[in-house]
Amino acid sequence: MSNSLRKIYLCGPIMDEHAGTAREWREAAHEGLGRRFVMLDPMRRNFKDREVDSANEIVEFDLQDVRDADIILVNYNKPSIGTAMEVFYASHDLGKFVVGFSPFDFKECNPWMVKFCTKILPSLEEAVTYINEHFVQQAY
Repeated sequence: MSNSLRKIYLCGPIMDEHAGTAREWREAAHEGLGRRFVMLDPMRRNFKDREVDSANEIVEFDLQDVRDADIILVNYNKPSIGTAMEVFYASHDLGKFVVGFSPFDFKECNPWMVKFCTKILPSLEEAVTYINEHFVQQAY
């Protein structure tokens, strides 16, 4: 087994999201996955949305995290342009495995999210279980 841990990018709405909501699920994901994976959380950077001098940095740092990640974990709790663009980039351009979780029924999901998420599960807990079952390397 390799000593290097796989990386997971925590993708989901930040802009126009209540800060507690944006942080809460990421902290829960870290609790469920952080011992077996390196978590790439875009909220670790202290940028302010809608400030001209940080807009390009926000996007570039997030895209670098997507490139560095092995798996993308997506909170698809509401439409988000940034989230959708990161999912498309990760899946279409980079061929990454994208695991989403969403309160929406399949019929309510945007077809673009359905197409470019490898798997969409009904809750964060189920997504964490899925990732732990399928991506944790077992020592034999």
